[in-house]
Amino acid sequence: MKKVIMTDKAPKPVGPYSQAIEVENLLFCSGQIAINPETNEFEPSDIATQTRLVMKNIHSVIQKAGYGWNHIVKTTIFLTDLNDFATVNEIYGEVFKDRPPARSTIQVAALPKGANVEIEVLADKDA
Repeated sequence: MKKVIMTDKAPKPVGPYSQAIEVENLLFCSGQIAINPETNEFEPSDIATQTRLVMKNIHSVIQKAGYGWNHIVKTTIFLTDLNDFATVNEIYGEVFKDRPPARSTIQVAALPKGANVEIEVLADKDA
């Protein structure tokens, strides 16, 4: 059975989707961009600031479902400019120091709200 995960500590969805869906011991998280959960407004800023807010939003969603960073097994990073890869990678590495998850990084033409980075994750409670 699928369970919808929603928290006020992460941005409200900007469309018809859930912040995350849990099925058994798996958590499928929708992509997060730099939206401030208190105002539900996009916060345009440099790539480092956007990435830190994205990671904070992800943490709020997984924490609501009872997961931690160590449960994440796969991430996908969407960037509008691969020249930002090194900055995003550095911040990402601050969170995933030991046993980092599998990851894909993709350059895209555009992201919602004019964001420069979006990250989605898949977590496993048994990981």
